[in-house]
Amino acid sequence: MQKFRIIQPTPALRPFIRCYWILQDKSVGIVSQRTLPTGCMSLVFHRGDRLKVTSRDELQPHSFIFGQESRYSDVTSTGDIEMIVVVFQPHAAKVFFRMPTTLLRDRNVAIADIENVALYDLARKIEDSKNHDICIKEIEEYFCKCLMYETPYYLPRLAEVVRHINSFSQTNIRKLADIACLSEKQFSRIFSENIGTTPKEFLRIIRLQRTLSLLQHKPEIGFAQLAYECGYTDQSHMIKEFRLFSGFTPKEYIARYTPVSDYFSF
Repeated sequence: MQKFRIIQPTPALRPFIRCYWILQDKSVGIVSQRTLPTGCMSLVFHRGDRLKVTSRDELQPHSFIFGQESRYSDVTSTGDIEMIVVVFQPHAAKVFFRMPTTLLRDRNVAIADIENVALYDLARKIEDSKNHDICIKEIEEYFCKCLMYETPYYLPRLAEVVRHINSFSQTNIRKLADIACLSEKQFSRIFSENIGTTPKEFLRIIRLQRTLSLLQHKPEIGFAQLAYECGYTDQSHMIKEFRLFSGFTPKEYIARYTPVSDYFSF
């Protein structure tokens, strides 16, 4: 039986954290899932058996930072699943990890492998706790302490950039740089260091997530209209991009999976 729960962060943390989610699955047999790039980094705590990344033939660490993804991957259960996940705002993860997030791109970095004693202690507390609500309390206390340090001055600028991207399917790098009050070169560097991918690739990922959201909420929509509303140049462009990020054409994907946007749903 599967249980899934979404928890909203406290008001002080909402500019930095999108949500927490908890998944428990005691299904008999192997559970497989294809994950697509979401545009957000996460912090993952496995309290049950770990998931196997089949494309790399490796188990996920017990607790790890999940960097920005540039491609799809397939994960498979190896037993009972019990995981707690912190989903960061796209621009905010660097505030807590104090490293260029480009170093985390397409990687699952074990907490045990980074020099952060406080984060390691948090992972141990989450592993040992018997109550999910206590786990969330411990997580929030940790992040609130992190915010006692000075936050980067450009964080509000990047927040405005992300809000613009979320609101408009058609935009460009020059417009985004203007919103951030930076030159295009400065903007691209600061964006990549904080969000973990280039502005161009991030726009492509959010366009994919917008496509999934429309397929989720308007299943009757035609592909030509879908391409137009999501900002693709044409239907052929949409199909090419969708296949690149998911491994399937839109038609093939919806025949296998129920479309859900992990970005626009929270």
